[in-house]
Amino acid sequence: MSDGLYNGLRFRTFNVLDDFNREALAIEIDTSLPSRRLVRVLEQIKAERGLPDILRTDNGPEFLGEAFTDWCRYNGILLDYIEAGKPNQNAYIERFNRSYRQEVLDTWLFRDLDEVREISWAWMLEYNEERDHDSLGGLTPTEALHQAQYSTFAVST
Repeated sequence: MSDGLYNGLRFRTFNVLDDFNREALAIEIDTSLPSRRLVRVLEQIKAERGLPDILRTDNGPEFLGEAFTDWCRYNGILLDYIEAGKPNQNAYIERFNRSYRQEVLDTWLFRDLDEVREISWAWMLEYNEERDHDSLGGLTPTEALHQAQYSTFAVST
């Protein structure tokens, strides 16, 4: 996503969502987000949560860059690119992006990037820990993850 500060400086966001429980894992904000920066964000997620088997992304140059694709290959992650012009193939992130746009980016006039980061962080915490989701049976993403971790459900093979 992209937006601008009050002074006109443009910035971008890299939003990472877990499809399983709709949890926002990261919102990275800066004037430029090249492949190496995405790798750094994903390394943080790896240290905190582990990595997924599949990453679904659009076809932006940051996701096609060698640093990103090599890192995914090295970590055994399959890249699932959506078809150009088909954002519905990434519906969860599109829904998240719409909420983030309406509730943060379109609501505030930001003075600097630190202010964008601070407001985004607070919003992300509220989104994950306080906002219930119909798709999760009325649970928050944090509650859904917690419930799944302690589930007695076993998958038969």
